[in-house]
Amino acid sequence: MQHQACKPATGIETAPEGTVNTPPDRESVQTFALPSQHLRLTQVMLTDCSDRNNEFVHERLWLLHPSNGTLSLSGNLFLLEDLVQASGRIFVKHAPLPEARPIPSASDLQVSPNKGGGFTLSLLEAEGSSERWTVLDYDGDSLERIRVMQDWQKNQRPQTAGHVLPRLLSNTWGDRSRDSRMQEAFVIAEIEAAHRLGVDVVQLDDGWQKGTSSNSAKARELGGVWEGFWNADPNFWEPHPERFPHGLQPVVDEAASKGIKIGLWFVPDSWNDFANWHRDADRLLELFNTLGVEHFKIDGVKATSELALRNLNSFFSAVLEGSHGSVVFDLDITAGIRPGHFGAMEVGPLFIENRYSDWHSYWPHCTLRNLWKLSRWIDPRRLRMEFLNNTRNAELYAGDPLSPARYAPDTLFATVMFSNPLGWFEASNLPDPYVESCSRLIRIWKAHREALFSGTILPIGHEPDGVSYTGFMSVSPAHDSGYVLVFRELHPAACNAITIPDLGPGALTWELLAGEGSIVSSDTRLQVAMPEPLGYLFARFIR
Repeated sequence: MQHQACKPATGIETAPEGTVNTPPDRESVQTFALPSQHLRLTQVMLTDCSDRNNEFVHERLWLLHPSNGTLSLSGNLFLLEDLVQASGRIFVKHAPLPEARPIPSASDLQVSPNKGGGFTLSLLEAEGSSERWTVLDYDGDSLERIRVMQDWQKNQRPQTAGHVLPRLLSNTWGDRSRDSRMQEAFVIAEIEAAHRLGVDVVQLDDGWQKGTSSNSAKARELGGVWEGFWNADPNFWEPHPERFPHGLQPVVDEAASKGIKIGLWFVPDSWNDFANWHRDADRLLELFNTLGVEHFKIDGVKATSELALRNLNSFFSAVLEGSHGSVVFDLDITAGIRPGHFGAMEVGPLFIENRYSDWHSYWPHCTLRNLWKLSRWIDPRRLRMEFLNNTRNAELYAGDPLSPARYAPDTLFATVMFSNPLGWFEASNLPDPYVESCSRLIRIWKAHREALFSGTILPIGHEPDGVSYTGFMSVSPAHDSGYVLVFRELHPAACNAITIPDLGPGALTWELLAGEGSIVSSDTRLQVAMPEPLGYLFARFIR
C-alpha cells in the first residue's frame, strides 16, 4: 500500500509574537505608544478629480486587535479613538492625495500590536518630500472632534475677510457658453444681474485674457494651450484687447458701484515644474494692486514632481504675502495632478465639482451629499460648492423625480449655503422667478452669515441619497445658540426625528428663518415637520 504525501496541517494554533513591524529605512518615522487595548482606528480615504469621480469620502474602521497583525494604510487623514476614555487623536498629513504625490509611498500609517498588550502607531514621510504631519487631540464626542478639526483648519488660513467669511460667487462657465460670450457688455449685464441676486463676487472665467486656452470655444481655430503660456505669448495674461478694449477697469468700477468684487480665472504655468512661478505671482499681484482683484480661480495645475510642488507653493506664498493675505485662491481640484484637500490649506477654498445640466451630470442631492460627507472632515468654509440654473436642459431629465427642475430655486441655494456657495451660471440668463426666490434666502443668509460661520458646522440626519431627512447644524462656541438646516428629500413621511449632539442643560427656543415647516427639540432629538418633499427648513436656536 502506497502512502500519499501529507499536506501541511492547518488550524494549528500558535501564540502571537506581537512584535512591531519596522517601517522602511527610506522613510522618516514618528511613533506613538498606545497602551490602551480598546481603540478604534478610522482611515478616511479622500478623493478629488470630480470630472471622473463623484464619491469623495470613504471610511474604513478597525477595532484594533492583536490578530490584525500590522496594519499598513495609505491616506492623509486618520482618526484614533479611545472608546473607554471617550477621547481621540487625529492624524493629518500635509501632502497631496496618495495618487497625486510625486514621490509615491507604500503606506502612510502603520499600527502594530505590542507583545504584552497595546499597540505602536507609526507615521511615515517619504524621504525627499515636503510632507509633514499634524496631530490633534480632543476629548468628547463627534461635535468636539469636528470643532477641533475645523478650528485647526481655520488657523491655517490668513485671518482676512475673504478667508474667514464665505462669499457667494457667480461664474458663467456653468452654462457652457465657455468664453464665447465673454466681453465688456456681457460682463456689465452679469454684474447687474448678480447685484439683483445678491452675489458678492462675479468671477470671470477663461476668456478674459488675451491668450487662448485649450478650453476655449475657439481652441482649434486659434491653437489653445494649457501650459507654457509665457512662451506662447508674453502678453497672454493681459485683458483681451477686442473683448475688453478699455481693459478691466470699467467692469471693476461697475462692480464696485454695486458692492460687488471681480474675480478672475488663472492658470499658473505648469511648464518646466512651474519655472515661471515668479512671473505668475508678479502678474497676480499687479492685478491685485492696480484693480483690487482679490479672488482668483486656480485651474490647470499639473504638479508632477517635488520641485513643481515647491514652486507652486512658492507662487501661492508670494501672492499671499504680497497682498497681506487679501488674495483668496479657489483651488480647482476637479482634474489634473493637484495639491488636493490637505496640500495647500492656506490658500483658499477648494473648487470641488464641475457639474453641468448640459451633460446630464448635475443633481442637487448629489452635490448636497458631497458637502455633507466632506463636512465631517473638511471645514465647510474651505469648500466651494455649486448650484445651477435649473430652468436649463429640463428635457434631459424627463421623468426623473430628482431632476433639478423639481427643486425650488431657493432650495438649490440652500443645498450649498453652509459652504462657500457658487452660482454656476450666467446670472443674466436667470428667469425673474428664480432670482426672486433665491434672493430672499440669500438676504437672510447674509444677515446671519457671520454668526452661522462662527460656529462649528456638522452634518446631521441621514447622509443625502435623494430619499432621506438630512441637513447641517452650526453650534456656537458656548453651545447656547446656532442654526439648523434640514432637508426633506423624497421621504414619504411629513415628520421625522433627527439626532443632534448634547448641547448641555436648558431648553432650546427655535425661530424659523426660511423654508416651510416647524421644529422643536428635546435633549438630543430634533422633531421636524415639513409639509412637502424636496423642501428645506432653516431655523435659529437660542438657550
